[in-house]
Amino acid sequence: MLFNSIDFAIFLPLVFLLYWFVTNRSLKLQNVLIVIASYVFYGWWDSRFLSLIAFSTLVDYTIGLYLGRESNKTKRKLLLGTSILVNLGFLGFFKYYNFFLDNFVTAFTFFGHAIHTRALNILLPVGISFYTFQTLSYSIDVYRKKLEPTKDFIAFAAFVSFFPQLVAGPIERATNLLPQFYKKRHFNYSKAVDGLRQILWGLFKKIVIADNCAVFVNSIFDNHQDYSGSTLVLGAVFFAFQIYGDFSGYSDIAIGTARLFGFNLKQNFAFPYFSRDIAEFWRRWHISLSTWFRDYLYIPLGGSRGTKTKVVRNVFIIFIVSGFWHGANWTFIVWGALNAIYFLPLLLTNKNRDHIEVVAYNKKCPSLKSILKITLSFGLTTLAWIFFRAENMNHAFQYIKGICNRSIFSIPEIKPTNVLLLLIVFIGVEWLGRRNQYAIETLGFAWKRPVRLAFYFAIIISIFLFNRNEQTFIYFQF
Repeated sequence: MLFNSIDFAIFLPLVFLLYWFVTNRSLKLQNVLIVIASYVFYGWWDSRFLSLIAFSTLVDYTIGLYLGRESNKTKRKLLLGTSILVNLGFLGFFKYYNFFLDNFVTAFTFFGHAIHTRALNILLPVGISFYTFQTLSYSIDVYRKKLEPTKDFIAFAAFVSFFPQLVAGPIERATNLLPQFYKKRHFNYSKAVDGLRQILWGLFKKIVIADNCAVFVNSIFDNHQDYSGSTLVLGAVFFAFQIYGDFSGYSDIAIGTARLFGFNLKQNFAFPYFSRDIAEFWRRWHISLSTWFRDYLYIPLGGSRGTKTKVVRNVFIIFIVSGFWHGANWTFIVWGALNAIYFLPLLLTNKNRDHIEVVAYNKKCPSLKSILKITLSFGLTTLAWIFFRAENMNHAFQYIKGICNRSIFSIPEIKPTNVLLLLIVFIGVEWLGRRNQYAIETLGFAWKRPVRLAFYFAIIISIFLFNRNEQTFIYFQF
């Protein structure tokens, strides 16, 4: 069930009414309703995969209980290992089986040994990478004794399957989200309005920005050999905004929807394209995944402590694993490695924490130095996005080769005037709201009421006007 579909437009109000007007007297009933609604929401794609979520929920709930009772270190490690094996086993099979099989066959063929195997026709469960990491964080935190294991199975099932963020995040930690299922929720009008406002901005990002950029991105990437270097640059820039509008738009809708039901999810994007270096970008892009890898992989490996050789190793591991998490394709691995190369000089020179504050925090405009830094960071990020978007390595290199010639200085063959104007407006609004959790959180509060309402109506009208190129959310494939 897509957030930008008629199905969800019916589903959400129905669940909202049942939640606040039918089950509101009982916390247990509210949690049961969330579980049922979440399973309906997920089963809308393919009900067969509900068994995976149910099994993962049962395994990690049971392991959590045993970890709470067990004090023997060896047995505790065995229990944690079981959780990791089950969760990553499912993820590895559904997502990476054919990738490893193909590369295994290719390697042996290269050395003169032909192997005949048959790939499996495996359908990737939607959102498996997200809820797998969410349940894993619970088991790891209980193992580390940072969290008491829950004895409330319904609350835990609701935590694992919570429909607003089930399919594409944010990847919530049990320490933040699970305790919210223990407490009685009361309807808060201001919180609900704020949630609707964030949903509205998320829909604008997805429908108006991402989906309209996608039309040109698909055309340019699919026919890259027919276009000049300048047009290919335009295609790469449009993809940068497509993936940002698409994924951060989903996160905004998820966070806003959760707020309608009295839950607080963590911010997943913090205006990453205003970053002044790659380190700042990764503190602002897909925050829930970046911090997950930091806490459960990078720091246990030693982080930035130890010799420079180990630091370099740890950085490459975390970025390459992050790339591989996105998909079973060498393009994602190269994308991750390229970001590691961008990041390493900053870390090794201790400049990776230079830009913590929001750019031009107390100013209307950034300095020339900040503009140059933002432009460079965006350019490097956009170059890496080419590998992310390309179908394979050959496609990526051919695309970059097409950029690197004199035609880069020509006028692009494609002139998407409407989309360019939309992007200018979008960047302007994001800039004005860059100090908030999302761009229009407080934007317009100081305006006169008619002006503020006109602003919201303009967003709504643009969503209906530009809702002509519906695209699936990009991160559903991960």
